[in-house]
Formats: sequence, structure tokens, C-alpha cells
Amino acid sequence: MVNKNPSKSYKWHEKYGAFITALVCQYCLIINWEHNWLLAGFFGLGVLICVVIGFSDVKKINAANNRQ
Repeated sequence: MVNKNPSKSYKWHEKYGAFITALVCQYCLIINWEHNWLLAGFFGLGVLICVVIGFSDVKKINAANNRQ
């Protein structure tokens, strides 16, 4: 079932959720920097991927809003 009028928090989460995930990955990266290099690399890769996904989500949603 598709919600015709989603709430503001749902719209915000849909648009910026990947950036929040990137911030959490960055926090974990900082915590694990000197203790575990494997996890630091994993979270560093997570930051890069989530930021790219976040920018593509924002671009996609803004393009859809401009068409309406």
C-alpha cells in the first residue's frame, strides 16, 4: 500500500537517512581508528558509500519535486 501523503519525518528520513548512517559510520571509524584497523577500514568504506548514496537520494528527490 502506497501512502499518498507521507509525514514530514518520513520524508526527512527518506531524503537524509543515508547521511545519518554515514555519521554513525564516521563515529565508529574514529572509535576504532587505533584499536582495530580492519574495522576502521570497513567503517571508512561505509562512510564513503553512504555519502554517495545520500547525495544521489537528495538529487533524485529534488529532481522529482522540480517536475511536479
